[in-house]
Amino acid sequence: MTTDEHAPRQFQSRRRFLQETACGLGTIALWQLMANEACAKPHFAPRAKNIIFLFMPGAPSQLDLMDPKPTMQKYHGQPVPAHMLDGLDDGLIRGSAHIFASPRTFRQYGQSGMAYSDYIPHHGKIADDICLIRSIHTDIANHTPAQLLMNCGLPIFGHPSIGSWVSYGLGSENQNLPGFVVMTSNSGSGIDAGTANWSSGFLPSEHRGVTFRASADPVLHLRSPKGVSAASQRARLDAIGDLNRIHQTKIGDPEIASRIAAYEMAYRMQSAAPELLNFSAETKATREMYGIDNDTTRAFGTNCLLARRMVESGVRFVQLYHSTWDDHSNLNTKLKQNCDMTDRGATALVMDLKQRGLLDETLVVWGGEFGRTPMNEVRRGNIPGKEGRDHHPFAFSMWLAGGGIKAGQIIGETDELGYHITRDPIHIHDLQATLLHCLGLNHEQLTFRHQGRDFRLTDVSGEVMTKLLA
Repeated sequence: MTTDEHAPRQFQSRRRFLQETACGLGTIALWQLMANEACAKPHFAPRAKNIIFLFMPGAPSQLDLMDPKPTMQKYHGQPVPAHMLDGLDDGLIRGSAHIFASPRTFRQYGQSGMAYSDYIPHHGKIADDICLIRSIHTDIANHTPAQLLMNCGLPIFGHPSIGSWVSYGLGSENQNLPGFVVMTSNSGSGIDAGTANWSSGFLPSEHRGVTFRASADPVLHLRSPKGVSAASQRARLDAIGDLNRIHQTKIGDPEIASRIAAYEMAYRMQSAAPELLNFSAETKATREMYGIDNDTTRAFGTNCLLARRMVESGVRFVQLYHSTWDDHSNLNTKLKQNCDMTDRGATALVMDLKQRGLLDETLVVWGGEFGRTPMNEVRRGNIPGKEGRDHHPFAFSMWLAGGGIKAGQIIGETDELGYHITRDPIHIHDLQATLLHCLGLNHEQLTFRHQGRDFRLTDVSGEVMTKLLA
């Protein structure tokens, strides 16, 4: 609630709004609005205040980046051992595929001894600052449903994303900026589930991810048209708000309150959003660390720097999408291109947050929707030097840093080919439960009643992975 004596009544808190309009609201609508408000606080003391999720749609090859398998060299070009395919029912993984040993060289870094390939050398600088998980698994090996499962908890459209759940559960720290922001780089192609990845689903629309761009106009259609003064815009917004409130009292639709909130947020963002893009206070060293002055690293690096500035400004959940890592062929070339674009920025983000004393309260997540197979992709042919990998849901890698996570450790293990998990399996719902836990949210209690059922991000499963926690 603003303290400005000239603030319009649309800036009033939701509680005040409910008090003023309760007589005209239906019982169900009133309950939903009050439930939303009551939920906007942690269930217990949080380990983190914010999350930055570096999402890599298309699925990076863990075997060529951070889960080295030297034993694969002796099996290279041979058929997959039969026992690994026993009982396999997967439309993408073919028994006719041959083992494809990674051509990458690996090096161990830091006291933790984490191994990274020559494609992501910058990651070595943060080896002791992250928790590397080599035992993530998912249920689906198709991009669209797998991206939805990772981001929304279910492999179908229409459900809230994790950022929306966080916004709903904790509200915003900054009334002039949204609680959930999304940015894309590398054209945005390969985000197969599209904007559904950051949808609010059946939650109030104010919790939907707002797409930002690293340009002078960070949010499309945010600026007023030419010739429209601030005073006239304010008067127009007041009039629309009055009409919406009248409509609200008649039909009791809680989405109208979200609409009012969205209009007001857009108005306040007109000054707040462009300020985020003002890098004049950033040092030359910081810009160089993120690679902003380099053509290859500029897009993703700029988004990473913006993500840091956003959490500094109180944005709860920032998600960066860099696509696409779907390397069915030409793995050596395509994987290197994406690594060249992202390695520096992701590393700089963790280092910068740490230098500023923000890493303890900011949880950084890196990963895709599934992994890649230890075998060569058979659908594209087996041309030497042009090999690629297919989709692999049974075992892949992700990493976490900051925000209550125990740094410098490796969680989980896969077999000598990287095919199956042999220690500490972590399902997507376990990961989601753990992320919410770090924010002080109990994944079983963070629910929303929709169509007669209490929905949650983790559906009907999920367990907090205490091994990950500091």
